[in-house]
Amino acid sequence: MLLYFSTLGQTEACSITSHWLRFECSKVIFSQVQAIRKEPCPYCPDSYRQSDPAEDNLPRSAQPVQLPVFPWVQRSSLINPKDISAAHVTKSHRKLLLKSGLLVQQLNADPPGQIKESPEQLTQVQLSRQRLMREVCAKYTSGSTKQTITRMHVSRIFVEDKHKLLYCEVPKAGCSNWKRVLMVLQGLASSTGEIQHDEVHYGNHLKRLDSFDQNGIIRRLKTYTKVLFLREPFERLVSAFRDKFESPNSYYHPVFGKPIISKYRSNATQYALRTGAGVTFKEFIQYLLDVHRPVGMDIHWEPVGHLCSPCLLDYDFIGKFETLEEEANFLLRSIGAPSNLTFPSFKDRNPNAERTSLDITRRYFAQLNVTERQRAYDFYYMDYLMFNYSKPFKDLY
Repeated sequence: MLLYFSTLGQTEACSITSHWLRFECSKVIFSQVQAIRKEPCPYCPDSYRQSDPAEDNLPRSAQPVQLPVFPWVQRSSLINPKDISAAHVTKSHRKLLLKSGLLVQQLNADPPGQIKESPEQLTQVQLSRQRLMREVCAKYTSGSTKQTITRMHVSRIFVEDKHKLLYCEVPKAGCSNWKRVLMVLQGLASSTGEIQHDEVHYGNHLKRLDSFDQNGIIRRLKTYTKVLFLREPFERLVSAFRDKFESPNSYYHPVFGKPIISKYRSNATQYALRTGAGVTFKEFIQYLLDVHRPVGMDIHWEPVGHLCSPCLLDYDFIGKFETLEEEANFLLRSIGAPSNLTFPSFKDRNPNAERTSLDITRRYFAQLNVTERQRAYDFYYMDYLMFNYSKPFKDLY
């Protein structure tokens, strides 16, 4: 049979002779999207200043780079991820963002958890997500100031050179299994199932983008497929809390638990102060929202807008945890990964614990008052807006 699809105004056809061969079409569709992004960048300088030898030939910042964009979105400038923090979110900002007709359409275009089946549908989902991301970023761009790509902006990105893949790690959104996939792609293992948890996180088998010199960083950003997978923000937050504070943990209890209990719990016991065990969700939220936190931020609950700098790096593929396996496998087929490599579904930390769901998330947030829920929503507001997640509670604005 023939599958016809329309991408970027051009109609193409793919011949499908069996179920698995439909992914051959995904390569064609996805490559059309990628082709636009791999054109030479007319704004990128041919050379960059030499790095400081004291910094291992990796400068703290590169010259400003304007990456290629799709033709339907006009972006006035790049945006500093710090400019989209919760402190800058106001009611008037939200009204301004929602005035755009395109933005309103996109907010209803991609219901969480919706299952897509065909490569054409999955491609259209990607185009829709990219369009919304750029629309939101453009709304928060101030003036014409170009931002500089620094090592900090790419420090969470893992590199797989063989298939030209850049993956930004978002904890609690399938990152452990994504690292397993990257290790298999690199030939470090024959299957994802044989890679143990400690090898994934402590084996140092994968290269980060900030480990390359300046030209290597810029070249890969311009020519590789940049991938981001994320999760409903409140659900990701509750998942992190359950994992780090409700299970035994020799790092998070003393490093985060002790100062949290010390500052936010009246009449704390000596055992709690000594061990940091038993942090409540309400205490955790108090810490999260405190501008004078007793201990710093952590990647497991840091907003994706800060972790991966989407407004600056302009990702090619935006996947969601809610449809993780389907979208990950679509991406793997699109980049030419081995046909026997599929995204793993197992849970290797606390495997007997129930996965954090929307219902579980609501139970935890029911422990908070209205003001605390609103402030937590404000903290993750740009993630909700940029990646098309619905308000988790009706009383939020």
